[in-house]
Amino acid sequence: MLAVLLWFWLQAVNPHAAGIKALESQDYAAAVAHFQQAVRQDPEDYGAHFHLGLALSLAGQRDGAIEAYRKVLALKPGLYEAELNLGILLLDAKHAPDALPLLAAAAEKKPDQFRPRFYLAEACLETNDLASAEKHFQEAVRLDPKAPGAALGLGRTLARQKRLEEAAPYFQRAADLDPGYRDALLELAALYEQGKYREEAIAIYRQFPELVAARERIGQLLLQGNQAAEAIPELERAVARDPTAANRAALADAYRRDGQHGKALDQLQRATASAPRDFNLRMTYGILLREQKRYALAAREFLEAARLRPDSKEAWSELAGMLTLVEDFPQALAALDRVAALGAETPGHLFFRAIILDKTRQYQPALDAYQRFLAVAGGNFPDEEFQARQRIRIIKKELSRR
Repeated sequence: MLAVLLWFWLQAVNPHAAGIKALESQDYAAAVAHFQQAVRQDPEDYGAHFHLGLALSLAGQRDGAIEAYRKVLALKPGLYEAELNLGILLLDAKHAPDALPLLAAAAEKKPDQFRPRFYLAEACLETNDLASAEKHFQEAVRLDPKAPGAALGLGRTLARQKRLEEAAPYFQRAADLDPGYRDALLELAALYEQGKYREEAIAIYRQFPELVAARERIGQLLLQGNQAAEAIPELERAVARDPTAANRAALADAYRRDGQHGKALDQLQRATASAPRDFNLRMTYGILLREQKRYALAAREFLEAARLRPDSKEAWSELAGMLTLVEDFPQALAALDRVAALGAETPGHLFFRAIILDKTRQYQPALDAYQRFLAVAGGNFPDEEFQARQRIRIIKKELSRR
């Protein structure tokens, strides 16, 4: 019993020792409490402040740890371990400019150590000092060739300098060194896409056959290269795994380009059913229906699109055209009125209006519309202009008999 009491007494009078023991047993909350007591007993003890910073950091209390390490450096300027730990914490807190001088000082004190060099490189990258970042990442890779983070950092630094050919092997090295870094290859693929290196991006995405998004990107890139037939199996797999409206729309585009219009329409019908309020999807479906001369169905899609975006000139214009072709003249005129109200009336719209008015025997308004059409056509629509002149002559005769 006496030994137990003595142990508790020692903990009470020596909180620093108790804190060290708590750290060793990974009881970080207890360690924090002990070191807080230690710094209260001796506010000038930089060792107690240092271990308090360490305990707070391990306990996930980053802001408190930062303040503790700042106190250490106020009491003991230039202490390597405090400079390094504080620099890393500031970097983690997205305060790279504040971390930079601390990490530079730490790296200068220990030039043969990997950690200060690596984190200094990270700080340089975060502050966009790419030349310095490249130099320090190169040194970090030399110090520890098996560190995936250093390889990836060097790859990213080179990529930011538009040196993708040099960067690519370092992305690959990081993935080879640690499977946890494999997703970095997807980052490289995205960089290839940005740089218009389509084949290189596709080659990386093919390394992720289980990833739906990778299949989709392969399909999209093949479509960009006018390789619709090759894109179809990739997009079919994407739809099979994840039948979203976006994936179905991409597959429909591939089918359309490959001349498989029936399959394209089927995918777009399914896509619009799953995303009925997607304006772009409605317009795409309507345009494909129009191309297949299924005008009534196309009109329905354009009407839904116009309801979704009442200020869309394109939707009302397409709707007016389809309604004219199916001879729903009253609704076609109403759609043309909306086009005019939106300030989007073209010679073609004026011609449609004249045709509708003519067919519904509204001769005076038809005559006016034909004349307005000719006034703005300017010889750019020879067939329609010839028809307009012929109809004007006939309408004038008809009106003169009345």
